[in-house]
Amino acid sequence: MRSEDIAKLAGVSRSTVSRVINNYPNVPEATRAKVLAVIEQHHYEPNSFARALAGKRTDTIGLFAISMNEKEDARRIYQNSYFAPIVDLVVDTANARGFYVLIHTVYSPNDFQKVKQAFQQKRIDGGILVGTQKDIELVREMLGQGAPLVLIDYDISEITAERLDKNHLAIVNSMDYEGTVEAMEYLIGLGHRHIGIIQGRMNTFSGRERYMAYEDTLRKHNLPIRDSSILQGDFLKDQAYAAVLGLLDSGEELPSALFCSNDDMAISAMEAFAERGVSIPEDLSIIGFDDVQLAARIQPKLTSVSLPIEEMSKAAVDTIIRLCSGEQTGFSTLSFPTRLMVRDSCRPISSK
Repeated sequence: MRSEDIAKLAGVSRSTVSRVINNYPNVPEATRAKVLAVIEQHHYEPNSFARALAGKRTDTIGLFAISMNEKEDARRIYQNSYFAPIVDLVVDTANARGFYVLIHTVYSPNDFQKVKQAFQQKRIDGGILVGTQKDIELVREMLGQGAPLVLIDYDISEITAERLDKNHLAIVNSMDYEGTVEAMEYLIGLGHRHIGIIQGRMNTFSGRERYMAYEDTLRKHNLPIRDSSILQGDFLKDQAYAAVLGLLDSGEELPSALFCSNDDMAISAMEAFAERGVSIPEDLSIIGFDDVQLAARIQPKLTSVSLPIEEMSKAAVDTIIRLCSGEQTGFSTLSFPTRLMVRDSCRPISSK
């Protein structure tokens, strides 16, 4: 019996059966129970492990979400505005191609043992790592497993400098630098000259790219880079909120505009400013990055750089499957463009 047969008997899609088998959390309990009842009744067992022992493909890929700055929580990545859509899209895309997805979260260096075991036990044909921080030794170790690997959001120059551009490695990125430049040019075009930033984690490729673009654009226009207006947020809501309150309490001059390295921090900043009577955009303009769903729903609606999550996720799955099947050989990279979504959180400085 195949998973397609289970799906027909349970009255669900094959994708849903795959999600239940892979213990994917976002499945209604009633649906999960119905699928499991059919599986138990017909004694269905996925044969991926047996196929691995026979030296054949398992038709399973690993998705490893790395978030070592957050507290461990089995459901944390599914509530994260960056990881959640990637997980959804990777699972759906892989299932549609007939592949299962084994999902692991990594909250500490010790958790990488789970990643290594998945490779060593041949439970997966290849893996996708997302959220990787600046850790070339980790990448070297993962590549040493010999299985195909795709990194989402990683510094290509670091890989080539360390000569890790192996045949079974691919990198999928977004053009964060260009997206940040577009956001900064938009603010400058509105007349803003004192622009602050809430940084992301500087040990991530996206965090560094967004900050470098911020600095470079200010220098290009001979505008000041003020230490007091560079806030540490690490991509975390609570930290961004506290950083904004710290700025307000410091007595330092407020910037007229604030670029935030992700939307979670931008929305937290808006909450902190609102609590202290600073109006957005009348008193201060804000731009975020990622264009999460909430960005277009809050008031005022948040101007944000749209991250090509769908294109990146689908490309990662397509690439790992091609690497696993031998259809693709050789180191490869893909970078997808971002897009500025102009909404209500910014206004010209002259109209204040």
